[in-house]
Amino acid sequence: VQLQASGGGLVQAGGSLRLSCAASGRTFGFYVTGWFRQGPGKEREFLGRIASRGGITDYVESWKGRATISSDNAKNTIYLQMNDLKPEDTAVYYCARSTWNTRKVEGYTIWGQGTLVTVSS
Repeated sequence: VQLQASGGGLVQAGGSLRLSCAASGRTFGFYVTGWFRQGPGKEREFLGRIASRGGITDYVESWKGRATISSDNAKNTIYLQMNDLKPEDTAVYYCARSTWNTRKVEGYTIWGQGTLVTVSS
């Protein structure tokens, strides 16, 4: 399985953006798809995840109400809708897949290439 993240770009503060994570190939059994970001000079951080079974989502506290993760099984694509973006949200955003139900970066073994989101003030 390979993941490809897309949808990044330049957006003004307060704006919205939807990122996509397209998966090639199928994964059988339970897995989660997580979204992460890495800002300049910062460590990669977990934002949220969606489980393959039931579509259950989980977000870090700071993103609750600002982000929505959803899936389109027919397109084998996971989405991250981000609203009310702030300049500090500027980062490279990644999607990744894990067979563990985890928030830990090291628990994810398949990573997309990342897509840059720049939020201007």
